[in-house]
Amino acid sequence: MSAYNAPLDDMFFALTKIANIDKLSKVTGNTDINSESVKLLIEEASKFAKEKLDNINIEGDSKGIKLENGLVRMPESFISSYKSFVESGWFTVAGQKQFGGQDFPWSVLVCINEIWESANMSFAVNNMLTQGAIELIQEHGDKTQKNLYLPNLISGKYSGTMNLTEPHAGSDLSDLKTKAEIKNGKYLIKGTKIYITHGDQDMSENIIHMVLAKLPDAPEGNRGISLFLVPKYYNDEEGNKIKNDIKVISVEHKLGHNASPTCVLSFGENNECVGEIIGQPHDGLKAMFTMMNNARLNVGIQGVAIAERSYQRALSFARERKQGFSFNKGKKERVNIIEHPDVKRMLLEMKSQIEAMRGLAIFTAEAIDYSNKLSNLDERKEYLNLSSLLTPIVKAWCTDQSVIITSLGIQVHGGMGFIEDTGAAQYFRDSRILPIYEGTNGIQALDLLRRKLPLDGGKTFEKLLEKIKKTALDCKKSDLKEIITMGNLLDEATTSLENSAAWLKEELNKNPDNAAAGATPFLNMFGWILGGWIMCNSSLKIINKNSELADKFSNEKINTSLFFCTTYLPTASSLMSTIIYSHKSLSAIN
Repeated sequence: MSAYNAPLDDMFFALTKIANIDKLSKVTGNTDINSESVKLLIEEASKFAKEKLDNINIEGDSKGIKLENGLVRMPESFISSYKSFVESGWFTVAGQKQFGGQDFPWSVLVCINEIWESANMSFAVNNMLTQGAIELIQEHGDKTQKNLYLPNLISGKYSGTMNLTEPHAGSDLSDLKTKAEIKNGKYLIKGTKIYITHGDQDMSENIIHMVLAKLPDAPEGNRGISLFLVPKYYNDEEGNKIKNDIKVISVEHKLGHNASPTCVLSFGENNECVGEIIGQPHDGLKAMFTMMNNARLNVGIQGVAIAERSYQRALSFARERKQGFSFNKGKKERVNIIEHPDVKRMLLEMKSQIEAMRGLAIFTAEAIDYSNKLSNLDERKEYLNLSSLLTPIVKAWCTDQSVIITSLGIQVHGGMGFIEDTGAAQYFRDSRILPIYEGTNGIQALDLLRRKLPLDGGKTFEKLLEKIKKTALDCKKSDLKEIITMGNLLDEATTSLENSAAWLKEELNKNPDNAAAGATPFLNMFGWILGGWIMCNSSLKIINKNSELADKFSNEKINTSLFFCTTYLPTASSLMSTIIYSHKSLSAIN
């Protein structure tokens, strides 16, 4: 089986051409982060992932985890790799410097996270959630909580989890039953949470659970939710280490992601389960959304990552598998299947979408970086709105495509892909949770429709449209016919996007259900058009860099971009009829 190698050239291109890491470094005053240092960083991450994570991925999938005496036992190889991960300092890339972090920008973190997730998603999701916990405590924790927990989370000594879902409520957080009561000056948590990723494991010394619960005087609905930090272990007033009353009731048996423990947790079932409130009472959902938004972007990255790994495996197989004869060469000798046009087409579908997804994710992360670091408050708000608009698209579009791409990975393998020996099936199984994670993709589409399109009175969407239109115009002025073709397709698709958004806005006011019926196809339209914009921009940057297109990377980028735009932008444009008319048939489903 082929080993994982991070797509360093494309990552570095996206970081320096789609985003601009050197400009970000100057604007934010973080001179430690520049294109040279970042290139070295992702190269080292690639080596670590190949040597320590990719080689244990299949073992994790086949052996999974075990629940013994109320404790989750990870595969031994995961425990040793986690120790190496901590010792190598990889946890510290996130987090403020005063607490031991290196404060890397999100545009760099998403590349590093993609590397971990490609190599071993079950292992890497622990790091992803811990990053979210770090950001949450940095933004909403008090001074004592920051000093106590951040150094341990940033070092990897502790890990973090997110506890929202309950058995009866699913995605409806307004119906939470978990309670928090004050007794002897302590918050005591009581309730049950389900689907808690890495809710227990024996890799880190402690686990810090972020738990949504309601105080006795809580108002009804989302306004009554508070957020509590609930550690697996805590020290009492005498300094004794106490095991909190958090019980692993069960671990889920899943379609994939087998070495990532998904736990049902009971808090305070037998004894006291002690927590600390984060932020203000009844204001917990606002704080938790810091972690959720972090996770939504990172789940989008998981989609890019698992698709990339599937592509690499399929490409390697296609180069080695001999079957059939060439149309051009005639029936003289069998050829590697990569010579068959349909196999090439499938591989290009995978490659082109992955590059578009990666570029969009890095562009979104850069907007988050500027929203966090710029001194001008108006500019910060503008970038915050832009990242808010893009995040549900990155999460939903990238994860939906990851399922399709990993399915194509199986198809390239043919019958060999449907059996476990080749490893292709694992990526498909692992990818299927991603459109469900952190708010299903239908919820992301409704969020885009109801909250993100109207941001700043619709100006955020309008400004983004202007950027896309300018790129289309620049492409149409190019001397290269391939780029002119891309520009025309992007221009046509953008008109469909603009018209669809106008219809949705009007219909949302008159007939909300009709608009909701078009929300998911609109998000997909938006995703493919943004992907086309990324690929058009990439092509323009390549031309500016190298007018003769002499090197292999430049030629591949132009060809891949042309394939994406000619394949997916017409598809995006065609979705307008689905957006506007699909509601007319929905009454047939009861």
